[in-house]
Amino acid sequence: MKKYVLKRLLIAIPTFLGITLLVFALCYSASGSPLELLLSNSNVSEAEVARMAEELGLYEPFHIQYLSWMKNFLTGNLGTSYRTKMPVMGMLAEALWPTVLLTLASVVVACIVAFPLGIQSARHQNGIWDTVSSVFSFLSTSTPSFFMALVFLSIFSVHMKLLPIGGMYDVGKPETIGSLLRHLLMPACVLGSTMIGSLIQYIRSSMLEVMGEDYVRTARSKGLKEIVVVIKHVLRNSLIPVVTYLGMEIPMLMGGAVITEQIFSWPGLGNLMLKSIDSRDYPVVMGVTIVTAVAVLVFNLLTDLFYGVLDPRIRHN
Repeated sequence: MKKYVLKRLLIAIPTFLGITLLVFALCYSASGSPLELLLSNSNVSEAEVARMAEELGLYEPFHIQYLSWMKNFLTGNLGTSYRTKMPVMGMLAEALWPTVLLTLASVVVACIVAFPLGIQSARHQNGIWDTVSSVFSFLSTSTPSFFMALVFLSIFSVHMKLLPIGGMYDVGKPETIGSLLRHLLMPACVLGSTMIGSLIQYIRSSMLEVMGEDYVRTARSKGLKEIVVVIKHVLRNSLIPVVTYLGMEIPMLMGGAVITEQIFSWPGLGNLMLKSIDSRDYPVVMGVTIVTAVAVLVFNLLTDLFYGVLDPRIRHN
């Protein structure tokens, strides 16, 4: 096990370096300068902007800038934001927790809806449950997240006035768990809905493959209750494709929930990434990229390790 983990970590190093190099190259080759906002300010002279560009090393060649950034990164310094003049590490730490919370909540919502529908769809193939699950899966997959978010806002915030429009807590009030949950409910449901359709299909197809196995027929012939057969013998042995899907989807949600966080004014990494791209705040863009890349690599490793828990026949040597 230790050798396998060490091997995977060693493989992850060049992958991580390749990601940082690619994103840094995209930022370097993007049109426009990070100091364009200062140039639009009449109170700032061109000489002052040139001095700041020289101080930030923006006139250096690509490889010099990248090596300088990598050197700072290895010492735990991700630089300073061009937009806010704050340390990038502090901005990432502030935005990471809301994104992790939203991601976990959306996964919980998706699993609560998808697992019952997927199980029932597999148990009653071509029946009413299968039809309902297929329709729900189709609607979930084909509906854009921004449209779902606007529908939720219109129904629950504008007309029914049950849930707040945006933010993470009520403005001007104590930051309580109840306030957090009320603000979290809609974005979690919207983000979770993007996973429900695919998750239902993964659960259904995996269970249908397992239901024809001999050990399932043997379990039924022994007189075991149907719920025991479905949960213990069918569902458990069907989870590897589902875990694979979740292992790939969770880090993507962490780095890709831009639209949902923007609509609901959720102060997470996606919202921070969009603001940084708009202002060409490249140190923050690189910081968010690092967090997303690390999340992808870590969840891929955890997914592979979890295979051994689901199937004892799998050994990581």
